[in-house]
Amino acid sequence: MTTETTTATPPVSALLAGKGRGIVDRFGDRALYVLTLAAALLSVAIVLGLAYKIVDEASSAFSTFGFGFLTSSDFDPVKGNFGAADFIYGTVVSSFGALLLATPISIAIALFLTELAPRSSRTAIGTLVELLAGIPSVILGLWGIIILGPFLNDHFEPILHAVLGWIPLFGGQYGLVGMFPAILILTIMTVPIVSSLTREIFATVPPTDKEGALALGATRWEMIKTVVLPYSRPGIVGAVILGLGRAVGEAIAVTQVIGNTAAIHSNIFLPADTLASKIANSYQGAATDLQISSLAYFAVILFVLSLIFNSVARLLVRSVESRSRSSG
Repeated sequence: MTTETTTATPPVSALLAGKGRGIVDRFGDRALYVLTLAAALLSVAIVLGLAYKIVDEASSAFSTFGFGFLTSSDFDPVKGNFGAADFIYGTVVSSFGALLLATPISIAIALFLTELAPRSSRTAIGTLVELLAGIPSVILGLWGIIILGPFLNDHFEPILHAVLGWIPLFGGQYGLVGMFPAILILTIMTVPIVSSLTREIFATVPPTDKEGALALGATRWEMIKTVVLPYSRPGIVGAVILGLGRAVGEAIAVTQVIGNTAAIHSNIFLPADTLASKIANSYQGAATDLQISSLAYFAVILFVLSLIFNSVARLLVRSVESRSRSSG
């Protein structure tokens, strides 16, 4: 006959009670609290400081042009007339054009990595996709000048023009630089962000829901269409909006390929300009205080857009997280 003896592990609270808390332990708790609180307050202070500085810098343009600055297409440093309409147009078209391309690509990548890819290859493929986000924007812009621009001008844009030239969007002339290369560069920069966030959102779909759909006879595509996508819709929208915030604020890569010509036109092959690109190009060489203030006005517009996009995205992602917790 053998007697088995088991040794119960004492609870952590008992160990702490037996050991006793010293002055160093209590100091560590307080130090941790103070350091983390300081880090949180520092981030808030940085945001408030940025907002105050750019608004203060733009005060002269505010008082001179008011909200008419947003609808004026006149940007003439010699005459002292400034407006943001052309640059807002370029920012909106390039950003939303990039999202139109990046969103389906990102969702497809996320679905492949979460539902279809072999488990052994998911990490490797996901890492390679996310590496795109680590490439410096100036390198992507240089690649756009050397490789992408000539390829589009010699091969892709002529085909689009020949087939869809009757649409104003693809009508008229085309060249090495313009809105279309900028849209493609922003697409490349946006895909890693949106696909990474979307993949995390797809991972929150309750496995029981997916298994239930498959048990009822649904194919994998029907399961994705009826369970994964509807459940993840708010989170996908949030990820797309965060990607939009990334595209709106990009300056260097866009500057290198967009052509830096302020204009409003329907042909996406023609050169254009954006708010961020104009700030990067002109701030250091601004000739007058009013021009500097007008460029700061551009920064205020970008700052407000970023706050709106990020706030909406956070609310939508939080909605998905709350649904995941309630279903769990």
